[in-house]
Amino acid sequence: MTTNRDYYDILEVDRSAGVDEIKKAYRRLALQYHPDRNPDPEAVERFKEASEAAEVLTDPDKRAIYDAYGHAGLRGRGFDGFADIEDIFRGFSASGVFGDLFADLFGFATVRRGRRPKRGSDLMYRRRITFEEAAYGLEDKVEVERLMTCDVCDGTGGRDGAKPVTCATCGGTGQVAAHRGFFSVATTCLNCGGTGETVNDPCPECKGEGRKPETVTINFSIPPGADDGVRVRLTGEGESGLWGGPPGDLYIQVTVERHPLFKRQGDDIVYDLGISPAAAALGRKVTVPTIWGETGIKIPAGSQHGDNIKTRGEGMPRLRGGGKGDHFVRLSVIVPRKLSKKEKELYKKLDELEEDNSG
Repeated sequence: MTTNRDYYDILEVDRSAGVDEIKKAYRRLALQYHPDRNPDPEAVERFKEASEAAEVLTDPDKRAIYDAYGHAGLRGRGFDGFADIEDIFRGFSASGVFGDLFADLFGFATVRRGRRPKRGSDLMYRRRITFEEAAYGLEDKVEVERLMTCDVCDGTGGRDGAKPVTCATCGGTGQVAAHRGFFSVATTCLNCGGTGETVNDPCPECKGEGRKPETVTINFSIPPGADDGVRVRLTGEGESGLWGGPPGDLYIQVTVERHPLFKRQGDDIVYDLGISPAAAALGRKVTVPTIWGETGIKIPAGSQHGDNIKTRGEGMPRLRGGGKGDHFVRLSVIVPRKLSKKEKELYKKLDELEEDNSG
């Protein structure tokens, strides 16, 4: 028996304390006195003392004996405390009541793991599309190499579908103890990779992995109005899950190429139109291109550089909600760099008129 001090006093709890309160008290003391955290020579004894108290007070049978007969009652029934730090590890590992807290504090799993279902990985495919394809939408297909459940062993990894067995190295916990002096640290079992199970006779097709690579052709659709950076999700078209887990998804990452004429602003499209000073001053009817074909617009008299003329419903389809955005013609007044003789005469007359009007 490590100590004859009262277990309730050691953990600083009332005699009526529940298991959760006792675990909380032990957590605090264990973190305070654990030899890896506290270099004080007395810390080892304090840690052993607190561990012994917690082992007894979280076990209903041991606690009942202790409450009735004290330390002598425990000795009479075979419990004589912990001999050393490793003995604490072994004691808690065998304790179903306290094993979860022990694993939480020190990273050493005490319960059998087994192969839990694991979701398959998601896959990503990048697709460049033209500006027009973004507007109209696209139906296409892609070849994808992905891991699929082995059809020979049905995903078990064993020959003829044989089930995996408990790992002989870790006993099914998925972890083994690595010793550092008097202290033990849990590490992932290399024999089973942390699953707690192994395949003795691997499937010759998938080499015991339970999955094998396959190349498949998958059809997909990019909806009208898709913008640069949009991801189209194809549910369940990723890699197969492990050990009965669901498959992952396939994502189509969209990159939209630039257009020589149009710029996109959300669901709207902007087209830059250069006009002469005369057209800006007098107004004019012109035909302009849109993503859906040509359309006629009227340039109002007195238009200024940078003005926008809107054509409703001629922009990009809206991904969320019906209809389309608008098409904007942005005016750019262009002053000619070279003038003919007649143009110079006309501009001179215009300049004289402007001087007279300003006077």
